Amino acid sequence: MFGGGLARGLVKKAVAAAVAAGAALVAILFLGVAIFYGLAMVMPGFAAAAITFLLFALVAAIVALVFLRSEGEDEEEEEEPAGLGERAFMLFRERPILGTAAALAGGWIFLRNPALASLVAAAFTEKSHTRRRRR
Repeated sequence: MFGGGLARGLVKKAVAAAVAAGAALVAILFLGVAIFYGLAMVMPGFAAAAITFLLFALVAAIVALVFLRSEGEDEEEEEEPAGLGERAFMLFRERPILGTAAALAGGWIFLRNPALASLVAAAFTEKSHTRRRRR
């Protein structure tokens, strides 16, 4: 098996995430049903359905705005690195722990299959075929 228990651990985490997502979906669906039937006791069914829909649409819009606003403020406008080597350098500069983990994983893969080393070396030394515009 690949990496001993590595794949098994990833599969367990993926299954746990899928179960949690399914449980959250069922919980949200039944929250909507409970809101609908609660409103249907005091008003016609069509009005209860419309209010339930508007409530969930409002919550979805607020969540989307919060995530989009926080994502837009964090990003700085930078020119994207052109080559694979520049991307790797940017990864090490911005996230050194992730870059180190990626380098260790790459080294482990090279030890398992040395033929990949020539492919990666060729990719790092290859120059970009597209010209970058200067400002």
